Amino acid sequence: QVQLVESGGGLLQTGGFLRFSCTASRRTGINYIMAWFRQAPGKEREFVAAISGDGATTSYADSVKGRFTISRDNAKNTMFLQMNSLRPDDTAVYYCSATGPSGSYESWGQGTQVTVSS
Repeated sequence: QVQLVESGGGLLQTGGFLRFSCTASRRTGINYIMAWFRQAPGKEREFVAAISGDGATTSYADSVKGRFTISRDNAKNTMFLQMNSLRPDDTAVYYCSATGPSGSYESWGQGTQVTVSS
């Protein structure tokens, strides 16, 4: 299982922006999908965004589409999430994840708190 280390997060007001990064302990490979999930207080974990191994294909939850951008730099074993126009319902703990050889999400970051006030 590859180790994932997240950086970013913080406290900000509505309309603010943040950029997360997620760095793998080894090269994830072009066949490995990487993604971001989040879990808000009292709610189950939900999908936020995903990116294909080669970075060519992305997918977003409807709630973040047009505001968040996922990207990856395979040479640096790093994935990014640019979060713009943040609003209070974006408040959650955000987790990066990566698929393993089986295609399932088996590697997870430690979680990063984002709190957006009105």
